[in-house]
Amino acid sequence: MSTDSTAALVKSPGAASDGPAEAGPSGRGPRSRSAAAYLRYVAGKLAGAAVSLFAVLVTSFFLFRMIPGDPVKHMTQGRPVSTEQLAAMRREFGLDLPLWQQFTDYCAKALTGDFGMSYQFRAPVIDKITEALPATLLLTGTAFVIYTVLGIWLGARSAWRGGRFGDRFGTAFALTLYSVPSFWLGLLLIVTLSVGVGPIPGVFPTGGMESGGQSGFAHVLDVAHHMVLPVLTLVAVEYARTLLVMRSSLLDEMGSDYLTTARAKGLRDDAVRRRHAVPNALLPTVTLLFVNLGNTVAGAILVETVFSWPGLGGLFYQALSVPDLPLVQGLFFLFAAAVILMNTLADVIYPLLDPRVGR
Repeated sequence: MSTDSTAALVKSPGAASDGPAEAGPSGRGPRSRSAAAYLRYVAGKLAGAAVSLFAVLVTSFFLFRMIPGDPVKHMTQGRPVSTEQLAAMRREFGLDLPLWQQFTDYCAKALTGDFGMSYQFRAPVIDKITEALPATLLLTGTAFVIYTVLGIWLGARSAWRGGRFGDRFGTAFALTLYSVPSFWLGLLLIVTLSVGVGPIPGVFPTGGMESGGQSGFAHVLDVAHHMVLPVLTLVAVEYARTLLVMRSSLLDEMGSDYLTTARAKGLRDDAVRRRHAVPNALLPTVTLLFVNLGNTVAGAILVETVFSWPGLGGLFYQALSVPDLPLVQGLFFLFAAAVILMNTLADVIYPLLDPRVGR
């Protein structure tokens, strides 16, 4: 959509319709008003994101303190420890302070990126997150690229051939996968493709990221071999959602007048779909992709735990078992922040694709 059309959409009722589209020497005009409206829109979204992040910060502190169990006693389980030693460990981790003081200290440090020291690893939380982040990004990034391409392509083909057997079968299959819990699907894949069932041999590892003892290209192939099942699990669930949204969006565009005009000009059916229908139907799908990107990072917790993948999900599971409060809080904040930031980014970009949004 051109900048002129964007300006026309946000033009005030009293503005002259026969004047030039460019802003005058004083900086006034449709384009300057359009830019100002967009900046106000962006500022509102960023303010809402900041409030949401602070709410997550507060929630992460109080939520995980409701978990039953004493972290200090859990860390010393199986070892003879005196009462004085337990008290010294509580002082070391700040657990002897009043709750309100723990909360203010946590918020003050978190605003600077300091989420404290991990109880079980005796290392800064941010360092443990940095160590595990590349494995999660590798897994979720690979899955994101695959299910995005697959979902958009199959969704467009399904809608364009609506009502045929391929459309009905593909939609039913996508709905089935969309309703399947990711951890259950992961366990099912391990049973069938890792352990083996009947004539089906087990060809993939049951877990982990690498076998070890390899380097160079052999190491890359080893990591890729370990990635197959967890990536397949993430793709199977997320591609279904992308397919269904893309299919629904394209079906809404099918009866539009501009497609009839394009056909009347003699364009082939494939060209009408590729040049006209799909670009307009992509608008809702683009928003979904940003949301999916945040949700995939957070949703990888179960998949990484099932496949023993050494990423943020597996680290979160280890932290919950203690409970390692600083590490759990830091990871929870990271997962929630990924979702909030991706939603905000989608909100900011969408008016650039569709000027009707944010008027």
